[in-house]
Amino acid sequence: MSFTRQLSEMSASELNDAIDDTNFPQAHILSRGRNNSVCSTSSTSGTSSLIDRALSHSEETNNAAPSPEEKGAISENATASPTTPASTNRPRLILKTNGTIPETDGTQPKTPMTPRTSTTPGSSVPDCSHENCTFHHDLELDHKPPTREALLPDMARSYRLLLGGLGENPDRQGLIKTPERAAKAMLYFTKGYDQCLEDVLNGAVFDEDHDEMVVVKDIEMFSMCEHHLVPFYGKVSIGYLPCNKILGLSKLARIVEIFSRRLQVQERLTKQIAVAVTQAVQPAGVAVVVEGVHMCMVMRGVQKINSKTVTSTMLGVFRDDPKTREEFLNLVNSK
Repeated sequence: MSFTRQLSEMSASELNDAIDDTNFPQAHILSRGRNNSVCSTSSTSGTSSLIDRALSHSEETNNAAPSPEEKGAISENATASPTTPASTNRPRLILKTNGTIPETDGTQPKTPMTPRTSTTPGSSVPDCSHENCTFHHDLELDHKPPTREALLPDMARSYRLLLGGLGENPDRQGLIKTPERAAKAMLYFTKGYDQCLEDVLNGAVFDEDHDEMVVVKDIEMFSMCEHHLVPFYGKVSIGYLPCNKILGLSKLARIVEIFSRRLQVQERLTKQIAVAVTQAVQPAGVAVVVEGVHMCMVMRGVQKINSKTVTSTMLGVFRDDPKTREEFLNLVNSK
């Protein structure tokens, strides 16, 4: 039974619902002289009752005496399949469930499908067809995911068809290698699909007795509008209040790269960055401000070349405490 979902699966509305602010200390608990007691309140959140109920249900199920038929099934499964190792405890985003435990019908993939799994040569694993595989990144198996180079021929053919559809001659000198170049460029623009938070953090989370605000601002960002497949770019500023854990500063910039190098909308990008920082260090609060210039508004449509779009996500004390929010915004806007 899964209580979590991958960030890249979530829409903007789902991400809004995914944030359980009871994981953060509330504003009325926070004083301006922040101390470690702020962090300790996060462990007594409203989600503990849900977890306790789930654990209690699991213990009752395990303690119940199995029927003779169940005993037979258990013995068969024990001999037919190897022992599954216990899952590691990693920081996870707890989804709101309105007091009920979510049920799944087993049809949803455990990890998101991405463009990287479109084609793969036949597998040597018995009874395993790649058309039915779900994002198989288990490198111990023979049916490994396709490499980036494996996708280039199909993508280049698609770009060649696009050039022909525009009335161009794909065989003229200036366009002969354009389909391949465009395919390589698109793979680079969307390389975030091949990255995950755990790999990028690479263990750079450190125990530190620090509870004052950390801000990294003006991180360059380049992304692709998912509506028109044209770029938008700008800068990202991230702030968080540590709870005895800090994150390597460069990892904040790498988190921006994970989610910006995809087909995106700025609103969702802002939320995904904030959720990722929350998962990484479980702070008392996270604030993210993104300022972007969208080429879909500059070089087409309304063609407003001086327009900028600003989005923000405030979680925890940044949402609940106006003074903390004001301090962050003053730091971000200072020159």
